[in-house]
Amino acid sequence: MSMKRISISLIGAISLCTFLFTAALGQVKPAAKKPSSTTTTRKPSMTNHVDLLNPSSLHETAPDVYEAKFSTTKGDFVVHVTRAWAPFGADRFYNLVKHHFYDHASFFRVVPGFVVQFGLSADPKVSRAWQNATIRDDRVTQSNKPGFVTFATAGPNTRTTQIFINLGNNGGLDSQGFSPFGEVTQGMDIVKQLYSSYGESPDQGQITSKGKAYLDLSFPKLDSIKTAVIVSGAAPAAPADHPAPKKP
Repeated sequence: MSMKRISISLIGAISLCTFLFTAALGQVKPAAKKPSSTTTTRKPSMTNHVDLLNPSSLHETAPDVYEAKFSTTKGDFVVHVTRAWAPFGADRFYNLVKHHFYDHASFFRVVPGFVVQFGLSADPKVSRAWQNATIRDDRVTQSNKPGFVTFATAGPNTRTTQIFINLGNNGGLDSQGFSPFGEVTQGMDIVKQLYSSYGESPDQGQITSKGKAYLDLSFPKLDSIKTAVIVSGAAPAAPADHPAPKKP
């Protein structure tokens, strides 16, 4: 089972990460008339769990520019995405946020001065479904500066769902293929306050197999995402300009 961590090659076993980092650094509304009628109007569900279990169905093209708002246990922050920076990454992030993949997920790796990492689902069934739903690499057009947001990887063309926010100036990651697709433009002070004392301790294999239950039991102080939603940008009618990832 391949787990992803950021380091100079990003996301491997904890010991390897440490070494490399050191080295390189649902409401029902009654009908308006005829109260006795059984007809109701139901608000659309915020999350389509079936879609989340079918990664190959989530392949919309993202808007050229859009924003995603993350409401967390510490406060809110906003990620401003520019698709031209990293199209494959921007499209994947758009689909994940739109379908609420990140809701309730924890910030399981917080290394002050380096990165905040998240992106393993609170539901283990969902995490397992996305393990092999990889996307192609993007050309690196932006540097991994503080506040810039990038997908984690375990090597070439292995990006799936894990994201990191740069806390420091991590330009050394640029040459390793880590391509930022957006930037935290509001709430970076919140990002810097996320609980960090557990360091590298949470085990990604356990998070994948047991979900948030594992983290709540063993690492109860971790901050987490309440909801993540697209707050601006309308998707174009055209289909994605790259193949949909294969269903795992």
